[in-house]
Amino acid sequence: MSVQSLENGYKSIFKESPAHFYFAPGRINLIGEHTDYNGGRVFPCAISLGTFAAVKPRTDNEFHLYSKNFADQGVQVSTLETSEIQEKVGNMWTNYPKGMLRYLMEDGAKITTGLNVYIVGNLPDGAGLSSSASLEMLFGKIFQDEFQLQVDPIDMVKTGVKVENQFIGLNSGIMDQFAVEMGKKDNAVLLDTNTLKYEHVPLKLGNHVIIIMNTNKRRELADSKYNEHRQQCDEALKQLQTGIDTPTLGALDKETFDEYAYLIQSEPLLKRARHAVFENQRVGEAMTALRDQDLAKFGRLVNASHVSLQYDFDVTGKELDTLAHTAWQQPGVLGARMIGGGYGGCAIAIVEKDQVAAFEAEVGKVYKEKIGYAADFYVAEIADGPTQLRRGK
Repeated sequence: MSVQSLENGYKSIFKESPAHFYFAPGRINLIGEHTDYNGGRVFPCAISLGTFAAVKPRTDNEFHLYSKNFADQGVQVSTLETSEIQEKVGNMWTNYPKGMLRYLMEDGAKITTGLNVYIVGNLPDGAGLSSSASLEMLFGKIFQDEFQLQVDPIDMVKTGVKVENQFIGLNSGIMDQFAVEMGKKDNAVLLDTNTLKYEHVPLKLGNHVIIIMNTNKRRELADSKYNEHRQQCDEALKQLQTGIDTPTLGALDKETFDEYAYLIQSEPLLKRARHAVFENQRVGEAMTALRDQDLAKFGRLVNASHVSLQYDFDVTGKELDTLAHTAWQQPGVLGARMIGGGYGGCAIAIVEKDQVAAFEAEVGKVYKEKIGYAADFYVAEIADGPTQLRRGK
């Protein structure tokens, strides 16, 4: 997406030239799935697919918002009036910037004028690459720059999570917003979601690249079993706490979990908790493998993550399983697994560069034969977090 095309799009809607241009990435997660709300560790990275904006301040208190991805909704207008930013409206995409505006202002942000904003994203719709977090952190960057706000990056992340949890109604964790906001080119982010301690880890995969595999089955987290699975994890933790003092599932190691697993009173709860504990341990093992440049072991741990998500957490489904299982059988593949909330969306595979074309052809062929429609494939380029773009880029 060029700045020139952003400018042209803005002009076509608002009949004037924009003042500034912005970008916020999407994200993938290499390992550590459904651990972020269980006090565990995650290992995501920002990607070069994401959400773009062209912006110009207004002289009144109105926000005129347009998304090319939702062109049928036209220009959405709201004001700084408190009543207009208190509640979300249906499933409109504008609920995300509205939520960011509301909570930033509640935290003391001085926003006194409106904006014209033209939005276009190139993240596949409903693919689980965190388009909502990308949109939230994009508007966080826009508000911060346009109104000279001094907001700590971690606080901006927390504001995005608050939008998801309280404004949108999805009981998600902190990983998506953190990965987007703290993204760094050619690095992944190792984050302890319990303490929010993090470090950027150079992603050295030798002659391999990360391939994003899109099932093209739309995934709606708020309408899925996501909240149900989180509640099951919470209930499993409560049952464990009757016999052991632990603040989160992520605080347990495999041995301690096995020792106290008898306290969990149903098979589904046991499986959900076991995934959360074992997946968190896999993140630590994966870090050791990467630092030792043992890429084969790293790949096996990625595979193990998918198996756990399939059989213990029960969030994969035929489409994601077909992609991952078929990928495992291809030459030059270190590992593959589903990413995101599950039930659709995307998977990733770590593939030798010279095998990419053959990999995409064979996995695509098998997927279409078994599922009935095509999957899409993208090479993931690891990107920086939200940024203001310059003309000429």
